[in-house]
Amino acid sequence: MNKLKVLSEKSLTSNSRIVALLAQLEKINYECPEAEAARYITSKILHLAQSQEKIRKEMTAKGSTGMDVLLSTLENTKDLQTTLNILNILVELVSVGGSRRASALVSKGGTQILLQLLLNASKESPPHEDLMIQVHTLLARTGPKDKKFGVKSRINGALTITLNLVKQNLQNQRLVLPCLQLLRVYSTNPVNAVSLGKNGVVELMFKIIGPFCKKNTGLMKVALDTLAALLKSKTNARRAVDRGYVHVLLTIYVDWHRHDNRHRNMLIRKGILQSLKSVTSLKLGRKAFIDANGMKILYNTSQDCLAVRTLDPLVNTSSLIMRKCFPKNRLPLPTIKSAFHFQLPVIPVTGPVAQLYSLPPEVDDVVDESDDNEDLELEAENEIENDDDIDQNFKNDDIETDINKLKPKQELGRPIEELKMYEHFFHELSDDFQECDLIAKEPKPLAKEANLGGPIVVPTAGEEPPVEPNSVINSVKKDISQGEESDKQPAFLDLAKEEIKNSDSSLQPQESDQNRTVSSNQYLTNDLVKALDRITLQNTPQTSQSFTAGIKKDSSPHLTSITCTKTCPHISTCGNVLFEGRTVQLGKLCFTGVETEEDDDSTSNSSVEQTSVEVPNMPPLHDSDLYVEIVKNTKSVPEYSEVAYPDYFGHIPPPFKEPILERPYGVQRTKIAQDIERLIHQSDIIDKVMYDLDNPNYTVPEEGESLKFNSRFESGNLRKVIQIRKNEYDLILNSDINSNHYHQWFYFEVSGMRTGIGYRFNIINCEKSNSQFNYGMQPLMYSVQEALHARPWWIRVGTDICYYKNHFSRSSVAAGGQKGKSYYTITFTVTFPHKDDVCYFAYHYPYTYSTLQGNLQRTLCCFKNIFVIKMHLQKLESSHNPQQIYFRHDVLCETLSGNSCPLLTITAMPESNYYENICQFRNRPYIFLSARVHPGETNSSWVMKGTLEYLMSNNPTAQNLREAYIFKIVPMLNPDGVINGNHRCSLSGEDLNRQWQSPNPDLHPTIYHAKGLLQYMAAIKRLPLVYCDYHGHSRKKNVFMYGCSIKETVWHTNDNAASCDVVEDMGYRTLPKILSHTAPAFCMSSCSFVVEKSKQSTARVVVWREIGVQRSYTMESTLCGCDQGKYKGLQIGTRELEEMGAKFCVGLFRLKRLTSPLEYNLPSSLLEFENDLIESSCKVTSPTTYVLEEDEPRFLEEVDYSAESNDEIDIELPENVGDYEPSVQEDALSDSESSKTCLP
Repeated sequence: MNKLKVLSEKSLTSNSRIVALLAQLEKINYECPEAEAARYITSKILHLAQSQEKIRKEMTAKGSTGMDVLLSTLENTKDLQTTLNILNILVELVSVGGSRRASALVSKGGTQILLQLLLNASKESPPHEDLMIQVHTLLARTGPKDKKFGVKSRINGALTITLNLVKQNLQNQRLVLPCLQLLRVYSTNPVNAVSLGKNGVVELMFKIIGPFCKKNTGLMKVALDTLAALLKSKTNARRAVDRGYVHVLLTIYVDWHRHDNRHRNMLIRKGILQSLKSVTSLKLGRKAFIDANGMKILYNTSQDCLAVRTLDPLVNTSSLIMRKCFPKNRLPLPTIKSAFHFQLPVIPVTGPVAQLYSLPPEVDDVVDESDDNEDLELEAENEIENDDDIDQNFKNDDIETDINKLKPKQELGRPIEELKMYEHFFHELSDDFQECDLIAKEPKPLAKEANLGGPIVVPTAGEEPPVEPNSVINSVKKDISQGEESDKQPAFLDLAKEEIKNSDSSLQPQESDQNRTVSSNQYLTNDLVKALDRITLQNTPQTSQSFTAGIKKDSSPHLTSITCTKTCPHISTCGNVLFEGRTVQLGKLCFTGVETEEDDDSTSNSSVEQTSVEVPNMPPLHDSDLYVEIVKNTKSVPEYSEVAYPDYFGHIPPPFKEPILERPYGVQRTKIAQDIERLIHQSDIIDKVMYDLDNPNYTVPEEGESLKFNSRFESGNLRKVIQIRKNEYDLILNSDINSNHYHQWFYFEVSGMRTGIGYRFNIINCEKSNSQFNYGMQPLMYSVQEALHARPWWIRVGTDICYYKNHFSRSSVAAGGQKGKSYYTITFTVTFPHKDDVCYFAYHYPYTYSTLQGNLQRTLCCFKNIFVIKMHLQKLESSHNPQQIYFRHDVLCETLSGNSCPLLTITAMPESNYYENICQFRNRPYIFLSARVHPGETNSSWVMKGTLEYLMSNNPTAQNLREAYIFKIVPMLNPDGVINGNHRCSLSGEDLNRQWQSPNPDLHPTIYHAKGLLQYMAAIKRLPLVYCDYHGHSRKKNVFMYGCSIKETVWHTNDNAASCDVVEDMGYRTLPKILSHTAPAFCMSSCSFVVEKSKQSTARVVVWREIGVQRSYTMESTLCGCDQGKYKGLQIGTRELEEMGAKFCVGLFRLKRLTSPLEYNLPSSLLEFENDLIESSCKVTSPTTYVLEEDEPRFLEEVDYSAESNDEIDIELPENVGDYEPSVQEDALSDSESSKTCLP
């Protein structure tokens, strides 16, 4: 029971004895210093410290005075033996668990005492060897823990003392070793490194290091580490280059590489590489490295090391050096500005767009004259103290700290007379519904549905309604002909789910995977169409046969045919029906290279003018004809005349899960080695342009086995393709229009492929420093042949995927004035399943502007139980059921290029036109939703699609939700950017989500008028209960929210006193908390409610601060997948994204029930549960983690494979600076999938 009772007598005696000895030593210090007594007592303490760990722990325990007594004695004694005894005791104390104990020694002034002792000892001639060894050993171990050590050592003259000791005792390895260890610590201070360099320390190090030798390896290792630290000073690096030491280092490295057959001296070899790494941070060093044939030497030696995994640190460091020395290449473009030009109506006075327009045409904006400016700053390091006076505590300067700026201040910003222009968007507030055919004509009590308190039924990503090829959705009117029914079903296949009632929200799948697809042999035989080229939008003669959708249309010049100028050598004429009940005029459609089981090489020289394919009827996934009609009215800057097949055929989620890709061992290292081979084996590079938007007249010969590319369609983005090797291509993305950067979104077509071949694609001009492609994300591919086999879906593809910094130089014009920056590469390898297929690749699931317009139409048509042929948005009002759903489609404004920005109003119709029902209708709170302000964040549109489908569904909860709220929705804030394939900006070249503070009506019309709507709502005292802007996130997983909180923002300023004074309603946390309980993809721990200075002009902050909406959010959806919950380990798909949109609606309904519980007859148990939910959501015990950038760790690949000059982070163990045995961390520098800090 009592541990003290079982302690041995010896232990008790020892503990008591050390206390007594320390007390005696302290007494001697203060009363009568006696050399013999002090010598005796310190020797006894040394014996105990050497023999028992318990003694060492007790002497360094918190509250112990042992170290104070020893330092006091050391400072006052004049006896040499006593001094040596105390130094040995201190060495014992910091040897084991040295990090904490060394810090304790520093905190008690130990380094200053030791430096003074070193100065005193140096005055003796000759200095005592043992004393110098012990002092240098202690300083080498405690110095890294003292932030002021560099200044202290320089002021005390310790640098010269240690350097002279080494010069005078080169043959005395016992003394030189601790001196070199301390020199390395000195050199971490740049001023000290320069001072030592001027005194010849670099030359001294090259006297110690040399070719392979089995002796003195410990000394060699320490000398190399010291040299590497010294060469981080640019002045010392230049001195080494001027004396030809780069060639010497390479020669020494090759010698050690050849003779170290058993790899026992890997740390020495790595030390040589670290010195090369330091010296090549200088432009002159890189040039000397190239001149000494360093690229080939390190490439060959690193290839020799690949077979031995323990040598990975050598391969990784060699790769870094080669990447740094790889000559910066010019991006092969005439200009980094977009290939497309749009003349703005107004040129901004300041900002990036103004600089772009003011740039003289003769200026080369692709690359700077010199990317290396460090040579101009060599002497500056003599005057700079980098680390001595810097507070190392984390402080994020982006967090707003001014509480006055944080407090919401409702400001209309525009006169009320001007805001009245938005009154016509609010007909619901003035309409008396006298002419409407409402469900009830008599007044009834407010909504008292019998199942109102029942479970919420929503579509889930795990369910899929049973669909048969000839099934007809129940909502289709019975008087429509059978042919019309089978072909004109609404495209949203999951609408059938809305008929399911009284089931739990976590519905189980309704069918197996086998039932979700139709066997391909039902549709196609082996001699059918295997590849298509593209759809060309053009006017056809009235006599032409148009693509119909089961209902005859009058021929007109506006009908569209599918034409191509290529011949079809592999297909014979079939019937003239593509799908049963549909006809298509294919014109000169190309079907080159159709694969057949009998003979893949069979050819036919006949050209087919009109070819159609007959297949059995299938569920209509997408109304292709109507989509084409929409596209023809969509205005693009390049005036696109083609339609991408994925947008034409449509997309359904695949019936299988797609796990996050496991990162294979060594993938990035292999890719970089192949890049380095471009320089070493230049004769192997083809360097042939295969596609070029800047040269529209450029044509690639049809013959050959090279791939063919295209991106001239809505939302497409691919500017240039260069064939590097037979099966490797460099791809360059187009900048956002009126911009010179934002390269991330891609969407392009590939054809002419062969099967069984791995094609490598390198997108070489990305700009973000990290990507989810490094953490399991895959690009998306859509196969036309798969679509024709009833598998029309985007799937995640690609192996050997990684994202890393490359050797293409990024000009200062594109990098915000910074020189020496580089682009990043997304690389992936794809093996195509079909020969001569037509495939599309995309950054994320494409969702075009025309798709939005079509989906809006089809969503509403199904409620009138008809399917309108023409996709004219002005007919939407007549296409819905006016007895159930109040729906309005307005045009908020026109964009810069003349496209309409839709505004939707959705709510439930009043039960009658009696006064009380109209009052209830008009007094419903508003919800304001928006999405797709950033074109490249296509996932936000899929989430919005799920929201719209749910709001327009027959689900009982959806009806209750409509009865509870009035929804104002802007589903696409940036139509022009989406249409033209931009990643971030509109045609103004600006990020529209940074324009909410002061939007310009001429440059940012959608933002100007969306804000105007909100300002009008504030003016009439009808503020939205919730505002949410849907976004996508490229560097985090899961779905999460950003909100606004004064209290949590102040928390992050470390001003706890100020945060305690803030009184704030915590209701902003309720909706995210609800979603964390209901939406499987949602992650509460990733949410943040911090207000940053850089986000002051975003919708979220402006609507919160200026409009006064407390629940103002940005909802971010991952582009990759989830690492928690139901979908943990899976990449996210459109099914999950649409589910998130539906779950968001459910969350709003629960929010309504929580805030208005008396309005609903809820069971007491459910009410208590939901009250607990809202109470728990408001109890914030700690601020949210500030994770607005990315939640993935910075893995070592990204750092060590940097292509920049001076941004590497060394992997060192400063607390063990004196220990040079192979450490666990150094041994673990090889790939480790478990630790995810891999250096493959």
